[in-house]
Amino acid sequence: MSDSLNTPAAPTPPHTPGVSVRHTRAKGEPRFPDGPQADPAGSHFERRIRSFQPRRSRVTAGQADALQRLWPQWGLDIDGRRVLDLAELFGNARPVVLEIGFGMGEATAQMAAADPDTNILAVDVHTPGQGNLLSLADRDGLTNVRVANGDAIILLREMLTPDSLDGLRVYFPDPWPKKRHHKRRLIQPEFLTLAATRLRPGAVVHCATDWEPYAEQMLDVLTAHPAFENTRPDGGYAPRPAFRPLTRFEGQGLDKGHLVNDLLFRRVPHGDEHPAERPARHSGLA
Repeated sequence: MSDSLNTPAAPTPPHTPGVSVRHTRAKGEPRFPDGPQADPAGSHFERRIRSFQPRRSRVTAGQADALQRLWPQWGLDIDGRRVLDLAELFGNARPVVLEIGFGMGEATAQMAAADPDTNILAVDVHTPGQGNLLSLADRDGLTNVRVANGDAIILLREMLTPDSLDGLRVYFPDPWPKKRHHKRRLIQPEFLTLAATRLRPGAVVHCATDWEPYAEQMLDVLTAHPAFENTRPDGGYAPRPAFRPLTRFEGQGLDKGHLVNDLLFRRVPHGDEHPAERPARHSGLA
C-alpha cells in the first residue's frame, strides 16, 4: 500500500484554490502533524456500531494549509479523555449548538455568519470538509465556530456536561438505506436519550433529510421519545426554516425531485417527561 497522501508540496502556494497536492511521508509520520488525529479516541472506548463511515479523499492545498494553521486554535480531537468547558473553548458564554456532520462546511459557515451570537461546535470525520470549514471561518472572520474530529457519541457521552447545549443539528445524515444497515442510523432512541442529557430545556433538535423512509423513522422516534416535543402543532414535518441554508447538495436533490423533510423538536423541561403520553406514530416501517 502506498504511503502517498495529500499534504501540500513545498513549491505550491498554500492558498492555491482547488489544487490537490501529494506528499510522500515517512512511515508513522502523522498526516497533519498539527492537525486532526486519524483516530483520536483510539481503543480507549468500546467498539460499537457506528453511524458514520470515515472517508478518505483528496485534500486541496488550501484545506491542508487551514488544517495546519488553524487546527491548534479552532480544532478539537474527540479523545474522550477530558470534559470540555465550552465557555473556555469559545472564549465566551454564548449559547452553543452542536452540529453533527457538516459535509464541506458551507452551510455551517453561513449559519455562523448570520448568527454571531451563537457558537457552533461542528463535528465530522471528513478531513477535506474539516479543512474547508476552517478555511471558510478564517476567510470570513468567524470566531464562533469550532471544528471537532471524531465520534459524536463519545463527545456527547464523555466530554460534554449536562444541560450544556442549546441546540442540536443533524442535516442530511447517512440514511443507510439497506434494511440490514438501519441499525447504523444516528437518530435512534438510545441516541436521543443521550442527547437529551446534554440539551437544556427548550433546546431544539433540528434534523433534515432527503431520504423519506429515514424521515419517517426520525419522526417516529422523536415523537415517541418522552424528552422531546414536536414544535409543529399538527405533529408533522416543519417547513425549512430560514436559518438553514439551501445547500448545493440539497439543491441538486430538489432538481431531481427529492423531497426534503425538516423536523424540529424541543427539549421538554426536566420532570415533564411522560412516556405514557407519548405514543409512537405509526409509519409502517419494519
